Amino acid sequence: MPWYDNFFHGLVQDAWQAAQTEDQTQFEVDFLHDLLELQPGHRVLDVFCGYGRHALELARLGCSVTGVDISAESVHQFNSRAGAENLSAQAVNTDFLTVALPGGFDAAYCMGNSFSFLPYDDMLAFLQKIAGQIKPGGRFVADTGMIAESILPDFQERSWMQVGDITLLLDNEYIAAESCIESHLTYIGSAGTERRTARHYLYTMAELRRMLQLAGLPVTEAFSDLEGSEFRLGDDRLLLLSQKI
Repeated sequence: MPWYDNFFHGLVQDAWQAAQTEDQTQFEVDFLHDLLELQPGHRVLDVFCGYGRHALELARLGCSVTGVDISAESVHQFNSRAGAENLSAQAVNTDFLTVALPGGFDAAYCMGNSFSFLPYDDMLAFLQKIAGQIKPGGRFVADTGMIAESILPDFQERSWMQVGDITLLLDNEYIAAESCIESHLTYIGSAGTERRTARHYLYTMAELRRMLQLAGLPVTEAFSDLEGSEFRLGDDRLLLLSQKI
C-alpha cells in the first residue's frame, strides 16, 4: 500500500484548503488554460485532483474534466460541488496507477506536490500512463516544489507552519540512498492532534525531462512561476510543459 493511500483526510485536508487562496487558484487556472491551449468542449484529465479547485474552474470555462484522487473526502467534495452546479466534471476515488480510464483526453495536468510521491519505476509508469491518456499533440503540465534544485540547497530538518487555525510541525529526514525525504508531520488543531508520515522523492530537472521523454511526453518549456520566469537553482517551484509525440 502506498504511503499516501490513507494520508489525505481530517486536519490534513483542512490545512491544505486553508493554505489555498482564491487569487492563487485563479492565477493557476488562467496559467493552465493558456498553456494547455484549452477550448470549450475539450476533455481534460486532472491527476491527483484533490477537491477540484482547478478542475471545477476549468469546467466553468466549458471544459469537460475528469479527476482522479486517492482521497475519498476530496472526491466527495469535488463531485458534490460539480453536481450542485451541473458542471461537466467528475472525480474518481482510486489510485491513478491502477484505474482504467477511457483515454482520448485533449490535455492533462498534475498540480501541487503530488508529482513527487513516486519512486523511479512507479514515476515512469505514472508518466507513461498519462501519455497513454492524451491524444497525439496533447499537452501536459506538471507542477512541483519538491525538486532537488529547490529543496537541497536549503534543506530544513525541522520547520513550523501556521495555516489558518492549524499549526503544522514538520520533521524531515533526507534518505540519500533513495533521494527521498521522509517527513513526520504533526497537525495541531482546536479539536486535537493528528500525525502522518509522508515520502517525497527528489528528482533533478534533468531526470524529470529524461523520464518525460521516455514516456513520450518531451518537455517543451520549463518555468519557475506562473509569469513564465526561467527556472534556476534555488527557485521554489518548477512548472513543466510537455507535448505528446
